Amino acid sequence: MRTMVAALVAVVVACSALVDAADPTSDAPETRGSGGSLLKEASSYDEALSIWRSAEDVNAWIGAMFQYDMSRALQLSETQRQQNGRLSIHRPETLFMAPRGVCVDLARFAVETLRAVDPQAKPRYVMIEFHPVSIAGNTLRRHWVVSFERAGKHYFFADSKRPGHIAGPYESTKEFISEYARYRGREIVAFSEMESYERKARTPAVKQNRDERP
Repeated sequence: MRTMVAALVAVVVACSALVDAADPTSDAPETRGSGGSLLKEASSYDEALSIWRSAEDVNAWIGAMFQYDMSRALQLSETQRQQNGRLSIHRPETLFMAPRGVCVDLARFAVETLRAVDPQAKPRYVMIEFHPVSIAGNTLRRHWVVSFERAGKHYFFADSKRPGHIAGPYESTKEFISEYARYRGREIVAFSEMESYERKARTPAVKQNRDERP
C-alpha cells in the first residue's frame, strides 16, 4: 500500500503546474521531477521500447538518467553554428546509452520514443524562441520541449530545465507558453509546434503580441 501511495504522489508532483522561478540564463536543470521513482529499467533502447507504454515511462527515464551538457549547448549556439556549421542531433538509441545532451537531443529522444510506444499521444516538438542571451560570447535563443495529448488536454515534458517533470493539463500550447515564460523569467518572442526538429519541416512560428507577453 505504501508503494502505491508513493507512486501516486510521484505522478501528482511530476504533473503539477509550473510554480518556481528559474535561472533565466541557462537551460540546464535546477530541479528534477519525481518521475525517476517510477523508472522501468532497461538494458538497451530496444528493451525500453518493449516495456515502456506511456509518456510517464519515458519521463521516468529522463528524470533518472538525463544529464545536461553545457559545452554541447555552446557548440549548438547560433554563434558556433554560423562559424562551424551544424552538429548532428543525438539519435534516441545514442542518448539512451550515453544520456548526456541538450534540450533538442532530449526532445528528439522523447518524441521518437513516445511515437514508438504510444503514438495516440501525438507527441510533437515545441520550439521556443526566447529573446536572445549571450553566454561566453555565444548567442542562445532557442529551446525545445515536447507536447503530447491526452483526453483532449495538452501536456509538456522532456524539458532539459526540469528533467522528469510533466507540465499540464493545459487547454492549448499558447496557455503553456504564457506560463512557461513566467517560469523562465525570459521573454518568448515566438513558438512553433511541429513534427520534426529539422529546419525543412518547421512550421511558421507563432509570434507573441507584446500585450500578451508576461
